[in-house]
Parts: sequence; structure tokens; C-alpha cells
Amino acid sequence: MDTIRYMTLVLLIFIYVVFTTKADHANFENDEVWQKRAKEANTAARLAYQPNPMSVTDNLNNRVHRSVDGSNNTRRDLKNNIFGACMATNPIDQCWRCQKNWDKNRKKLADCVLGFGRKTTGGKAGKIYVVTDPSDNDLVNPKKGTLRHALIQSEPLWIIFAHDMSIRLAEELIMTSNKTIDGRGAQVHIANGAGLTLQYISNVIIHNIRVHDIKKGNGGLIRDSLNHYGQRTQSDGDGISIFGSTNIWIDHVSMSKCDDGLIDIVEASTAITISNSHFAQHNEVMLFGASDSYKKDQIMQITLAFNHFGKGLKQRMPRVRYGFVHVVNNLYTRWEMYAIGGSHGPTILSQGNDFTAPNNPFAKEVTKRDYATESVWKNWVWKSEGDVMRNGAFFKQSGNPRHKFASDSMIKPKPGKFASRLAKFSGPLKCIKNKEC
Repeated sequence: MDTIRYMTLVLLIFIYVVFTTKADHANFENDEVWQKRAKEANTAARLAYQPNPMSVTDNLNNRVHRSVDGSNNTRRDLKNNIFGACMATNPIDQCWRCQKNWDKNRKKLADCVLGFGRKTTGGKAGKIYVVTDPSDNDLVNPKKGTLRHALIQSEPLWIIFAHDMSIRLAEELIMTSNKTIDGRGAQVHIANGAGLTLQYISNVIIHNIRVHDIKKGNGGLIRDSLNHYGQRTQSDGDGISIFGSTNIWIDHVSMSKCDDGLIDIVEASTAITISNSHFAQHNEVMLFGASDSYKKDQIMQITLAFNHFGKGLKQRMPRVRYGFVHVVNNLYTRWEMYAIGGSHGPTILSQGNDFTAPNNPFAKEVTKRDYATESVWKNWVWKSEGDVMRNGAFFKQSGNPRHKFASDSMIKPKPGKFASRLAKFSGPLKCIKNKEC
């Protein structure tokens, strides 16, 4: 009798595993929903790829020059914005911050992104959804009014928060496309639980929230859309994990102390901008491209602009495999090991950044190449232009010295001495209704 019961129990466990292992992003061969999403994401990445990346970098640099110097009759507006009640110091912020009616015109934000994520509109085409409940108690049938409920909806949504709240996610929150998370008007923390997962989706804005103390998840049954849920394996503990996704904009967030990376961008994700954000107290900050063998990451194009890499950071700001990364007008106030690293031939264009090296005499170099001899990495195109080097910092360039990214008309960056000003308001803003943000 005991043998029969034992065999019955084993059979029941086997049936459970077979019929619930659906949505694991590491193993979804038998799940038609995830297969379809992967195929759609691959098509979206090809469409989002910019064959002339310098047209994007030039546009951003031109907008920075105009915002700082004033041109095309914007000098008077610039003066008012910087020295008036509103201190917007870069072109993204100047697009929306200095308007007292920002709360009634929240979706103006979607017109302001620059860089490779420039076509991101998030939930602009949808309704406003107000998160009223910080709980996360049901992963398969989320309660209405929670962030998880909002982010699994099929239609575009602009998601705001009714009041200050700290949200502890029981497991990773798997988002759907065409969403904006807009934390303005409240202090919103995603903390002490799992992080946000953007897998095979597109068109997402994450704005003005705090993500910190993110832990590894245990996995389990998790709903990933209105019409699908499945078994997930353990999540890594990334703050924000971007997996096979396109047209993503992360702006005015603060991130620290996650079990794995703060932001991981992998599996041919592209058309991404990370701007106006503050990073601190972490080891491996950003990983762009997770596998040496995954050459599809060559399509990856990412902009890092006006961010502050602050205290307690060790490495990977970012670390890149394959792809093209424009690192422009960021403020780096020390690192412990290195700032920008990579392997397998990524193209890195560093322009107008302000790098302050640590006091450690063996960690002065901004750059680090992995898994390649100099005879190999000397051909990787890593260029520094207009960067400021402090406390002995130095950027080891590589690639053909005569290499030109574009024509001789390539727009120069605003020099690194302006980076601290351009990144002055990195991290979440304190936005109050009827006042300039």
C-alpha cells in the first residue's frame, strides 16, 4: 500500500511539473505563447535597429548644445528654465519639467526622450491607471489597483500612484508592452523583494521611481499577461531585467543594492535610453549582453546620458558585449575597479563624460577589456572625445586611429566639464502638483 501511495505521489509531481513549466525564459521550447513573443520581439528589434547610429548621437549632441548654449530663439527660455523656479539643465528635462500643469499633462513626457530609445512612447496612447494598493499577494490573479495588475493588462496604460508607497514584489513582475510607470507626485519604492522583468516586449517608459534592495526570487506560477501564466524558475535579483525587448526608456530612477545587476540588457534588446538616473552602492552595475556566444547582440544600441554613477560602485558602468553604446555627458564620481568594460568587440563612444578615478593607483583606468589579447582588442572601436579625466583617470582608446564614425560633419559633444551640470538632477524628482517639477 505504501508503495502504491509513493508511486502515486511521484506521478502527481511529474504531471504538475510537465503542465506548469510554461513561461520559464530559460526553457520555453514547448510554450507557444513565449515562442510567438520571441518571434515578434526579433522582428521588432530588426525594425528598431538604426543602420546609421551617428545620426542618433549627432541629434542628441546637437540638442545638448542648443539647451546649454541657446540657439534658434531658445536662449531666453533657457535662462528662465535654469535661473527661475525650475532648474532643468538638459534637453530631456527642459522638454517637460518647467510646466506647472505637468500633472494634467503627464503624457508630455513621452515626447521628450532622446538617444536610441527616441521612439519610445510607453502608454501614451492609453488611459491613466492609478495604483492604489502596494500589496503583491497573488501572482496568478493580481488584485485590481496593484502594480502587478496594471502591468499585465493588454492595452496601453499610463500608470501613476495614488500616494507614497513601498512595493515589495513577492516574485519578479513580468511586464507587458506599451506601458509607462510614472512615479511623479509620489515617492515610489520597488524594494526588498523581486525586480521588474521586461521580456520580449516593446515600448516601455520607467520614470521617477526608486529601485533598491532587490532579492533573488524563488520562481513559481506567475501571470505574465491577461491570458497566460506559467512556471518560472528563480529570478536573478536584477533591479530591471531587459530581455529581448526594444524601445525602452529608463529616466530619473535611482537604483542600488540588488542581488545581481542593477540593469541587465540581453538577448538582442535594442533602441534603449537610460537617462537622468542615479546609481550607487553596488558591485556589477550594468551588463549589456550576457553571453559571449550570442552574436545577435550585435543589434544592441543603447544610450547612457546625464546619469550620475555615484558612491560605492565597483564595476560595469556598463560592461558590454557586441553592440553600440553611446556614453554621453555622464558624471562618474569614482569606481573601485573600472568604469566601462567589455568583450567581443563592442563599439563604445564615450563623449563629454566627467570621470574621477579612485585613489587606488591600480584602478585609475576607466576601461577594461576581457577575454582578449591586445592583438585582438586593439581593433575594437572604443573612442573618447571631450571627456574630463580627474585624479589620474585615463581612457585607453582602441581601433584604427583614422576611424571615422561618420562624415567630417559629425557633431562634437558638449565637453565633460558640463557633465555635472547636465546630470545635476539625476534620480527621482520631487514633483508637487501645480508647481514646476
